[in-house]
Amino acid sequence: MVAKRTIAPGIAVSPLALGTNVFGWTADTETSHAVLDGYVAAGGNFLDTADSYSFWAEGNTGGESETIISKWLAGRSDRDDLVIATKVSHHPQFAGMAPETIRAAIDASLTRLDIDTVDIYYAHFDDPTAPLIESIAALSELVDQGKIRSIGISNYTAARIKEWLDITAREGFHPPVVIEPQYNLVERGIEADILPLARTHGLAVVPYYSLAHGFLTGKYDDGEEIESPRAPDVAKYLNAHGRKVIDAVKSIADEHSTQPASIALAWLAAQNGVAAPIASARTTDQLSPLVESMQIQLTTKDLQLLDEASQL
Repeated sequence: MVAKRTIAPGIAVSPLALGTNVFGWTADTETSHAVLDGYVAAGGNFLDTADSYSFWAEGNTGGESETIISKWLAGRSDRDDLVIATKVSHHPQFAGMAPETIRAAIDASLTRLDIDTVDIYYAHFDDPTAPLIESIAALSELVDQGKIRSIGISNYTAARIKEWLDITAREGFHPPVVIEPQYNLVERGIEADILPLARTHGLAVVPYYSLAHGFLTGKYDDGEEIESPRAPDVAKYLNAHGRKVIDAVKSIADEHSTQPASIALAWLAAQNGVAAPIASARTTDQLSPLVESMQIQLTTKDLQLLDEASQL
């Protein structure tokens, strides 16, 4: 049994969110459905997608991930047990955070997903050209209309999140309940501003790039060629600091008879304020260490070792 974490009234999530950005990109429909089946069977219930996934892949236009999820959902009886999050602002046809864009984008996402309501709707990227108060008002309106249950913020600076919160309080809009920033053992920058802000205001943190583009799986070593579209992003971690972190992760993984990815995710899930790290899998084999993280209880000594190894 996987214990759920409540991030908003009526919304409780497993301590691992399944990232679905690979669906329709590096994972075809059949494989994506197998990954979804395995994730839910292991106790997961939190699906993270976006309307833009994955327009960057050859032949795609955006919305492929949502469509694949829709086909998987068809005929299932557990929709109410799942928490489905999607995002607005980055789809080529619905770019930015203007109110009319938000309204059109949510309708398109609901159609692709073939559901009545999105559980969490994120502002995917900040849009300086759209007055923040107008974007917030449009999102709050969607809550009133029942098209979304709650609001999230992704890729906004701490200053802009604070501005968002101030506007919400002043105007009486529905407040955001979750923040989705980059955060992992080798990228701890949010601890200086976003994480304290989230804790102060009771916002759940759902980190992306939880495995640092795959670096924290332990499969990347200096000089070793890895067949992955994300391999080039890992190069920046192949240094003394990165090696120190991965050595600590591997050491603890050995003690727990598990894989490094499981430990890296368990560390994130144990951080105060973090509700569920996001991780994606292109295959069911890649899924195994991810879902195993939900069952791992790191000791105080484990957490201290990882904290010390990952401090710059």
